[in-house]
Amino acid sequence: MLSLFIIIPVLIAVFLFVFTKNQVARILAIVFQAVYTGFAGWLVLQTRGTYIIERVGGYEGVLGILLYAFDTSAIFILLTAVLFLVISIYSFHETEQRTFWCLLFLLQGALAGVFLTRDLFNIFVMVEVSTIVVIILMMYYRGRRNMFTGMVYLMGNIIAMQLYLFGLGYIYMMAGGFDIDLVRTALAYADPADLVLPYALIMTGLAFKAGLIPLISVVPKARLYPGAPSAVAAILSGIQIKAAVFLFMRFQDMFGPIAQQHFFLIIGIITGATGVILAMSQKDIKMILAYHTVSQVGLIMIGLSAGPSAYYSYTGGMYHMIAHGIFKAALFLTAGIIRRSYGTSNVYKIRGVFKRMPVVGIASAFAILSITGAPFFIGSISKYFLTSGAPPLVEYSIIIISVGTIISFIKYGSMLFGKEDPSMKGSSVKPDVWRVIPAVLLAALCLLGGVFGPQAINFMFPYSGVSVSEGLLGNWAYYQKALIFAGSAVVGFVLYKFVVKGNKFLDKISQMDLNFRTILVSSCAFVGLLIVVAGLL
Repeated sequence: MLSLFIIIPVLIAVFLFVFTKNQVARILAIVFQAVYTGFAGWLVLQTRGTYIIERVGGYEGVLGILLYAFDTSAIFILLTAVLFLVISIYSFHETEQRTFWCLLFLLQGALAGVFLTRDLFNIFVMVEVSTIVVIILMMYYRGRRNMFTGMVYLMGNIIAMQLYLFGLGYIYMMAGGFDIDLVRTALAYADPADLVLPYALIMTGLAFKAGLIPLISVVPKARLYPGAPSAVAAILSGIQIKAAVFLFMRFQDMFGPIAQQHFFLIIGIITGATGVILAMSQKDIKMILAYHTVSQVGLIMIGLSAGPSAYYSYTGGMYHMIAHGIFKAALFLTAGIIRRSYGTSNVYKIRGVFKRMPVVGIASAFAILSITGAPFFIGSISKYFLTSGAPPLVEYSIIIISVGTIISFIKYGSMLFGKEDPSMKGSSVKPDVWRVIPAVLLAALCLLGGVFGPQAINFMFPYSGVSVSEGLLGNWAYYQKALIFAGSAVVGFVLYKFVVKGNKFLDKISQMDLNFRTILVSSCAFVGLLIVVAGLL
């Protein structure tokens, strides 16, 4: 059964490659994707408190290819299915070219394989396939800058996964197999000193995929974002990078005592802070969103690495992955509609979105309120748990990063208000209903995921310890966090008005870019640093 989650998107891809130019075929593909999403929801129900294993080819034991679905992986399969459903609707009039639609669904099959496989080598294969497919999609319009940056991004990813592959070779020599459970058992009896090098190699590859400092080039080799289709940018930010974070969680568990939580906690804090600074310096709306993917990954990493005593922070990190996938997809899709309507992506030239496109403006506002952590929106729930019972370093770091996020989205949100310039190019372009509907659906999830956040966490992560009774109404601790948000919003507005707006230093930062040599040096430095830290501790 589990193999169908990989096979069905591939079959849809083949179907669309043959019949894409027929609108009925694209409608059928959306219907198939809706059924697939329902199937993913059924899988979530089947894995509550248990797991499902499929032995591909019928091989017994751990020497064959195993597909393994448990509560967390099933949730990510469902998130992937939902995002691809709304993106399929959004892309209905994007293009009739069969290559685009074929690659879109091939990517979904590869991502499903990442979430389901229990074989370390198959993880390598699936990650590489998804990376190549998403790079081709990001370079789809073949702009000169996009082609160059895409090739640099591809070469950087090749280096990262070579590090993973070298680490995998060491693991195979120790365990004699690639199954995660087999490897976990073997490593538990191994000398910790022997695990330092493979741990550093593998985790560096995953850190590159997730865009952690100093390997931030994975996301904002970000010059890819402005010229890429908005739907593809939403996939990369909403789910592709989450696959790397999902693998990070699994490998941290697999390496056990040698896993460096405190190291990645500090890296998460630095990543979050750097992401908001770089986002504040941008003028292109897609670049702002791209760098905020970095900042939000930093927040997720903080929650996942806060330590065993901060159990709610871990839950908050898990839920923030879901939340970020939803509100960031909504932001990218609405940004695509706005850019198409106004003929520019310069945040300072776009004004009056609420007046021109009220529905799109509301959807964008919901997503902005979610990413900033406004009360009763999905981001507020994940940040509430991220800071609940967390050590002071974690709590204050999240608050500071959130203030930076608010500052950046004060600038971003200003395009919703004001008087628009009627002379702007593209002022007569009206939003396509096929693009508006998915944005509205995601905006609704931003609100529902906040109002029913504790119930959603209790259902998705049944071992989180979160009770349904921990609702929002009557929860004084939640209102305290709401007051912190209000104070952060005031501080953010003052800082934006008197410090950030027109800051020439930030203008210089906005021009920062990383070349291939810098990527290589950063990767080597990360490996060396992790070897030193893991070896000493």
